[in-house]
Amino acid sequence: MDWSRIRRTRAKEERPAGVYASLEELVRIRFKVSDFSLQPTQPVASVLSGRYASRLRGRGLNFEELRRYQPGDDTRDIDWKVTARTRSPHVRVYTEEKDRSVLLIVDQRSNMFFGTKDKLKSVTAAEIAALGAWRAIDSGDRVGAIIFNDSELVTIQPQRSQDTVMNILGTVVRMNHSLKAGTDHASNEKQLNQAIKNAQSLVTHDVLVVMVSDYFGVDKETERLTTRMAIHNDIIAFLIHDPIRMHPVARKLTLSDGHLQMEVDFSKKQVREKMVAEYKAEQEQIAHFLRKISAPLLKISNQGDVSQQVRRLLGVPGRR
Repeated sequence: MDWSRIRRTRAKEERPAGVYASLEELVRIRFKVSDFSLQPTQPVASVLSGRYASRLRGRGLNFEELRRYQPGDDTRDIDWKVTARTRSPHVRVYTEEKDRSVLLIVDQRSNMFFGTKDKLKSVTAAEIAALGAWRAIDSGDRVGAIIFNDSELVTIQPQRSQDTVMNILGTVVRMNHSLKAGTDHASNEKQLNQAIKNAQSLVTHDVLVVMVSDYFGVDKETERLTTRMAIHNDIIAFLIHDPIRMHPVARKLTLSDGHLQMEVDFSKKQVREKMVAEYKAEQEQIAHFLRKISAPLLKISNQGDVSQQVRRLLGVPGRR
């Protein structure tokens, strides 16, 4: 694939900053992700540590064989049960797991085409996808993705190559740029579950699944599918949100679901309070089933630098 041609084409397109993702910006994110990891060892302040944190498997040791103890072997590797049974010291031999796979599930549906601050949710999701892809490849892991919008779902097999990352980013940008206001159809709420179903065919065991969405359409089926996927794999969920859901502005706004539109008067305190309460309930529903499978939920806002928000959640000191 001619990525230089894609870059030239994107440069020529007039895409308002924050409204559409830029391939060049997604590539530059690579230089912002060298000082943190999504792996198990995390600072105390990290959302990945503590009571509800996932025990991410990460790189580890695979059991290879049992053999007789030899001078110089680590006594901590002695298998005492086998030693007692055979009356001869035996040790367990391990080989290091060289890499793991990271699978990104990235939402680019029309419900993501919304934002009131620095950028739209669809752009924030694209940046999180780039962050995860570059972090995986720079750590020597394989990375793949399932990228979906309202009508299309693209699967990219995990590979350890920069071309794979560029393929992921190129697909995200293509779907991102197809989003537009005033569409004549509502967001496909069933597509999230379909993406998770497709992911199950790619994740056998010890895969880190990174879900990036606002979780529109989450239901009992989402919980069932995610719980099943988490049996042999690790999951990190990024919840993309806009500040207006938690802090509504005190003025009238026109809202639409793709079919109908209406004017909502947020100058009324009771309207704002009801909106905040409903959104908190939505977030708690998502957090509740993720806690049951020990999957951390990282809430990322449209407002502010994405990499800095992730650093803060992972307990990594910010850069000057």
